[in-house]
Amino acid sequence: MPFKMPGRMETAALCFYEAAWKVAIPFLSRNKRLAEGLAQRKLERKLPKANLWIQAASAGESYLAQSILKSLKFSKPVHVLVTSNTRQGIDILAGTVSDTTSKKGNISVSSAYFPFDRPSIMRQAVKEVSPDVMVLIESDLWPGLLSALKRAGIKVLVINGRMIEKSLRNYQIWPSFWKNLAPEGIYAVSYADAFRFGALFGKDRVSVMSNIKFDRITAADNYPEIVESIKGILPSDIPFLVLASVREEEESLILQMIQKILAQQPKTVIGLFPRHMHRLLHWQKALGRISIPWRYRSQTNAPVEAGTVIVWDTFGELASSYQLAGAAFVGGSLAPLGGQNFLEPLMCGVIPVTGPSWYNFYWVGRQIIDMGLVRMAEDWEKAADTLIKVLQTPESRENVRHNVLDYVGKRQGGTRKACEFILRNIP
Repeated sequence: MPFKMPGRMETAALCFYEAAWKVAIPFLSRNKRLAEGLAQRKLERKLPKANLWIQAASAGESYLAQSILKSLKFSKPVHVLVTSNTRQGIDILAGTVSDTTSKKGNISVSSAYFPFDRPSIMRQAVKEVSPDVMVLIESDLWPGLLSALKRAGIKVLVINGRMIEKSLRNYQIWPSFWKNLAPEGIYAVSYADAFRFGALFGKDRVSVMSNIKFDRITAADNYPEIVESIKGILPSDIPFLVLASVREEEESLILQMIQKILAQQPKTVIGLFPRHMHRLLHWQKALGRISIPWRYRSQTNAPVEAGTVIVWDTFGELASSYQLAGAAFVGGSLAPLGGQNFLEPLMCGVIPVTGPSWYNFYWVGRQIIDMGLVRMAEDWEKAADTLIKVLQTPESRENVRHNVLDYVGKRQGGTRKACEFILRNIP
């Protein structure tokens, strides 16, 4: 659909949006999180000219941009600008920038903070960068940016596109406004996402691709020294259960799980990994209050007794713990928090148990549960019962690894597709 000049209502909306940003930016400038890169966000520091501009909102999208940059191959010299809204995203991109530029002679890459979406700022940003193609990763639809790109006649692609139902409802409050800003190509990660993008922008510009995140799943790293260190504090022939990435909102439920599991399976050692270290004191008090023996990992150098909870107060040992676990529960899933990474224990050969809230990983597909590679429990009691069963009858690690690698392998190839889409649109 060719860009048509916005009507009076659209023009008024963009003017109001401009005014709102003008008022907001002085307040945003005081925000400590936004202070980093503030000159770039306000466009007080000029952006470099680039053939390709990739916007990766935060850490997750930056990893996807990293995968794309590592796989892109051009037959002519091309400069790429990658932007992100967060410090974590910029840090992830920093290594990719130097690595890609040094290893690929015809590709040079630079990174910067994404400018504030004030329409006047974005018009200037688009003029400075003047890309042939703009790539938005996943769901980063900014009206100021899209409007500036459309006015400049620059092609916009959405890669690894995702759109939840709530977002679609919000966009459809004013569908004509968004339709006029529609990207030229949208490559969604599922048919459901494609349907939602199509309902907003028109289905003729939407295709389906494999999620790039599948390409980033590899066999678990093996750190034998850490594995041996953990093995040294576990009694032989006693099942080891990992409760991983436990969040504050589900702590009371996890405590009940621990009580039930140890009541029915007293010859068990539990490794408890709080998601945030400031919750360590809470667990010290909670376990002491119900007289469950516990130890901090940092203070444990010899095998603990069966029935002990080891509260993990050291970083970087969760993956190695999975390699010794007979069963694992992945937290952030008993409360409506979306769940944490259940693929990590799977790649270590352990079938994980998750609570009912795992929407952060819906992209993996419900089939992973239907196939029994992940066990989803409706509440803490069923989670405890499932963990006990897994401890009593663990599956072969090699079989689990084989099945998950087969599952993932059939869904890989998104990065290659994304690169094809980009190359097809670069003149």
